[in-house]
Amino acid sequence: MKDGLMNRSMEDLLSEAKVLPPAKTKIICTLGPKSRDVDVLVELLNAGMSIARFNFSHGSHEYHQGTLDNLRLAEEKAGKMCAVLLDTKGPEIRTGFLKGNKNVFLKVGQEVTLTTDYDVEGDENTIALSYKKLAHDVKPGSQVLIADGSIVLSVLQCLPAEGLVKCKCLNSAMLGERKNCNLPGVVVDLPTITDKDLDDILNWGIPNKIDFIAASFVRKGSDLTNIRLALGAQAPFIKIVSKVENQEGLENFDDILHMSDAIMVARGDLGMEIPTEKIFLAQKMMIHKCNAAGKPVVTATQMLESMCKNPRPTRAEATDVANAVLDGTDSVMLSGETAAGSFPVIAVRVMAKICSEAEAAIDHNSLFKQIMQHTPLPMSPLESLASSAVRTAHKVRASLIIVITKEGVTARLVAKYRPAVPVLTVAIPVLTTDSLTWSCSGEGPARQCLITRGLLPLLAEGSTRATDNDTTDEILLSAIKHSKTKGLCKKGDSIVALHRIGAASVIKIIEVV
Repeated sequence: MKDGLMNRSMEDLLSEAKVLPPAKTKIICTLGPKSRDVDVLVELLNAGMSIARFNFSHGSHEYHQGTLDNLRLAEEKAGKMCAVLLDTKGPEIRTGFLKGNKNVFLKVGQEVTLTTDYDVEGDENTIALSYKKLAHDVKPGSQVLIADGSIVLSVLQCLPAEGLVKCKCLNSAMLGERKNCNLPGVVVDLPTITDKDLDDILNWGIPNKIDFIAASFVRKGSDLTNIRLALGAQAPFIKIVSKVENQEGLENFDDILHMSDAIMVARGDLGMEIPTEKIFLAQKMMIHKCNAAGKPVVTATQMLESMCKNPRPTRAEATDVANAVLDGTDSVMLSGETAAGSFPVIAVRVMAKICSEAEAAIDHNSLFKQIMQHTPLPMSPLESLASSAVRTAHKVRASLIIVITKEGVTARLVAKYRPAVPVLTVAIPVLTTDSLTWSCSGEGPARQCLITRGLLPLLAEGSTRATDNDTTDEILLSAIKHSKTKGLCKKGDSIVALHRIGAASVIKIIEVV
């Protein structure tokens, strides 16, 4: 990566920017009031949105259904594929209602009593919290952070029998109703999947054939087992993105990574749970471990926060996005910027430009060698072929890698080795029968590639002969024709193709004619 930066002169940097290829890094957009109309969704897709995030901390099933219906219409208009991510509300702690529904002002140094009786209407002296075991789990000296850390309380005394905690306010601030609350360093005794989450998944997500579930506040690997049990027969078809948002999740990260399909570095709540100066280390560590495991990683929260109100990001935000790309993130996520911001489409365009510039600074050949050096041996046969396909693409200066796959596993292994060129992932729907009826795997495997850097999904036609040589050659020719149409390759270019023939996997070098 450093070599890539060193090889660029200041003249190149300051000269008029050349046209860069589209960003390989994927962009996840949270949909909301400012981004749920069909026309806006078409613009977002054209600007670079790969995954639409539905935040179930807000909105009813009917509201989200309307947004999803519009998204499907926008996909048809734009001629682009977009995956759907259901982000669960998860186990959260909130403050209660206030007397007269009026905000209260808390002064620095004043004493405040926290009660676990959520029916109590609070005031400047008493605040209700939704966590029943608060008085048992915190201790004198602990901190309670309210409203994204804008209010900091220090615990003075715990009274478990009464369900009360006496605190001192460390800063002056205005408190509103039902604000989020964090307990840094406390192992909270709450279920990862709540009754509301189950209702959202089973009664909205599964009927709508969603592609991903972002599981909030995952704390240990067994949480993933419980989620898959809840999904039942649909578990194999929905990928789980674990949001690591607290200290316990960090401590159990290796176990969580092993059990997850992807990871989200959720810096919002994580920044409340661990010291601010350690957030960058946690982010880099998680990205590195995900890259080594070949699993997609999403970097989220406040990436272009100022663009909620301004048409340009701050310099720090632009650098933050670029550094996440250089570190190896597969996807970057926009939250309020696209859900409720004034410039949703511009935010995506800016994000895409920053990602493209950051990717142009990477020396992919050196990065490939570095990944190979740190990959344990022996490799699986499939991973060996995937890495060889990337090496071959480097050596022949291929303009494209084509992978024909059923579930996307091979394509993700190719992406692990960070090729310099896009990977056209041709997903073949799997046709199965129980002797009475036929069923098809649908677009799920293709859409689920949209979270991984560099993968460009293309849905092939299903066939009962999907492994036959004739059918494979036919799909490959069709994929090359599509690539020429989309400008991914041209006559005379070399393409590296990876696919199966019967029980064997092969790598081909094809000249485009």
